[in-house]
Amino acid sequence: MNNFVKNIMGIFLASILLITMGCASTSKQESAGEYIDDSVITTKVKAAILNDPNLKATEINVETYKGVVQLSGFVADPASAGKAASVTSDVKGVKSVKNDIRVK
Repeated sequence: MNNFVKNIMGIFLASILLITMGCASTSKQESAGEYIDDSVITTKVKAAILNDPNLKATEINVETYKGVVQLSGFVADPASAGKAASVTSDVKGVKSVKNDIRVK
């Protein structure tokens, strides 16, 4: 009976180890926690852009991957593109900003 319990515990620990390693992030894949964090950052950035009266939030797209926010879309002038990047960098959790916004 003692060996049976040891075998079951070994299988259990091996399963936990495999599950834990499966949830770890890689350079090309996010863990569930990172995905949720990125979703929160994206939402906060969109809200910050929406709250700025000089920016048209509907014309700016926001994507986040591992804390790096990519802005894309179109704005009326270069100052608006800079303002969008500035507002984004002020959001908690943003590691860096890739500003791909184009001027119409």
